[in-house]
Amino acid sequence: MTAPRGFRVTVYASSSDHVAAHYHRAAEDLGRHIADKGWDLVWGGGKHGLMGAVSRGARLAGGRTFGVILQDFVDKNVQCPHAHEMATVADMRSRKRGLDEAGDAYVALPGGLGTFEELFEILSFKALGFHRKPVVVFDVDGYWQPMLAMLERAFAQGFVQPHFRGLWTVADSAEAVVAQVESTPPWTAAPRDPRGGGSA
Repeated sequence: MTAPRGFRVTVYASSSDHVAAHYHRAAEDLGRHIADKGWDLVWGGGKHGLMGAVSRGARLAGGRTFGVILQDFVDKNVQCPHAHEMATVADMRSRKRGLDEAGDAYVALPGGLGTFEELFEILSFKALGFHRKPVVVFDVDGYWQPMLAMLERAFAQGFVQPHFRGLWTVADSAEAVVAQVESTPPWTAAPRDPRGGGSA
């Protein structure tokens, strides 16, 4: 019998094992904090890198984990063998959709191209009104500061309208991530500038 669905946090993260140890520790700490709240972890299903660390942290703290992974990655044996549920999909668009639709909130750990894409897509969807859920950027060791500076430039030069600042929050610890997920109200978009421009 399937257990009742709990509050689920989708975490986007790197799958690389070649990053500094403090990133792994932060990811594992995030997994623990998610589990300690009684929330479920949704992630990309991998056992390597920060993906593996966040799922390990949740599992060791007694949390439930739900993965969405490509069949190609299963064939390469990179999936975590300990997930409570693992959805296997045929392509990346299906994988991203599975991660998006399963989450009640979204957290971006440090990552590479795939994590960048996932974060900006979920922010774009929020800007367009497709969801109203919290999005938290976990800024471990200042990793996301260059991206945040780029966004400030986009605001300053009119490429992003000022009211979109509320699309995301930034946290520098697992405790702060959890607190922001709990305290962030549902997104209510401000009226758009009738002159156009300033898109998300």
